Amino acid sequence: MKIFGITKIRLGDYGMVLALLALCVLFSLLTLKRQSGDGFQAVAELINVIENKLPKEQVVLVVGAVNTDSAALAEAVYAEAREKGFERTRLLVGSPRDLRLVLDELIEEEAFLGGIVTGGDAAKWLVWDQIGQNYPAFAGVRIATPSERLWPDFLKASNLLAIVERIVVIAIIAIGMTLVIITAGIDLSVGSLIALSAVISASVVQILGGPEASGWVVALGFLSGILSCGLIGLMAGGLVSRFKLPAFIVTLGVMMMARGLAFMTTGGFSIDQVPDSFVWLAQGRLAGIPNTVLLLLVIYGAAHVFMTRTRYGRYIYAVGGNAEAARLTGVPVGAVVALVYTVSGLAAGLGGCLQASLVRAAAPNMANMYELYVIAAVVVGGTSLSGGSGKVLGTLIGAFIIAVIQNGMNLLGIQSYTQMFTLGGVIVIAVLLDKARQSGGIRQFLAGN
Repeated sequence: MKIFGITKIRLGDYGMVLALLALCVLFSLLTLKRQSGDGFQAVAELINVIENKLPKEQVVLVVGAVNTDSAALAEAVYAEAREKGFERTRLLVGSPRDLRLVLDELIEEEAFLGGIVTGGDAAKWLVWDQIGQNYPAFAGVRIATPSERLWPDFLKASNLLAIVERIVVIAIIAIGMTLVIITAGIDLSVGSLIALSAVISASVVQILGGPEASGWVVALGFLSGILSCGLIGLMAGGLVSRFKLPAFIVTLGVMMMARGLAFMTTGGFSIDQVPDSFVWLAQGRLAGIPNTVLLLLVIYGAAHVFMTRTRYGRYIYAVGGNAEAARLTGVPVGAVVALVYTVSGLAAGLGGCLQASLVRAAAPNMANMYELYVIAAVVVGGTSLSGGSGKVLGTLIGAFIIAVIQNGMNLLGIQSYTQMFTLGGVIVIAVLLDKARQSGGIRQFLAGN
């Protein structure tokens, strides 16, 4: 609709985006608290302390807690301090025990400790209050931390990155699931295919080289896992399209067979004898950008173009809307159905490779219940379970919504079974909204029309 020559924007077109933004605002407010600063401002503040308030001839210990934001802060401060000529600056990224060991070393060296520079989680270690008691020589040592500020835990850079890392596997698999559900089908096998793909990939790498395998062997292993799952998806799609078997039953059977095959391949054990290059796919970076983020953008961009700009993309919507009418108009319904299940299998295979690369191991019990999270992302993203409508970009938003809800509840310390209840409620509400939309509105839906 146009008003005065300008296209009117409907709120429903951006409803999922607004819901995602609302959730981000909600969890930001709920996790807002005073905490030690980080980033460039915190680095500059601590460098100023080192330059102007700590003796240059004495040891300055820069401390960060491993696997936290304070580690990056400590590394940045240390690097800049060394550049400015503070040669006696020492870096420690570890635990309270590591700190005690370093302090013991300084005592043995009879070194003078001019100050300790830290921030974030490392500043909360209780050992700070015990330094004077356990190390009288360091009593009264200056401990410098960045100024505190009001900032939500939800918006910490490390937490936002964790959200993205959490959704990558689910979001990629959800592309294939979106195509399947648009055709009014379902694929319950994706969780098991993740495990099977991971096991096949790691097994190939282990057989052809093990920990000493080259990058090409790793690539061959990943390709083997992806193509194997693609073939299984093609088989499932063929059974659904050729013999008109219910997709629910076919993919349920494939789910059990794939999981069993994964256990048979490994004997029930994990495979972790893999080379360092095995982790590059999920943990590497290209031009400073994580590979997982680049992969997500490329795949979703390609899927969006395929569904909106190609003939087979239109065929998929037509089959989901009315398969018989599509067949009468010349649409190769069987080929389209086989295609979407093949794509779903390939996506699950890629997801398995990413999952194995992320944890540097493959286990037959990986990705339990993932099919439910994937379906949830698709449904919450606006794809109708009745088929015929849905968008891959909506699925991406749905995956983010699921991840943000889970992450926010984790930050708030909500117990796991309460999280399951909440996510189940979100899915039910999404399905009710979809039915209301098909009925022509909330009033018509409530009236039973």
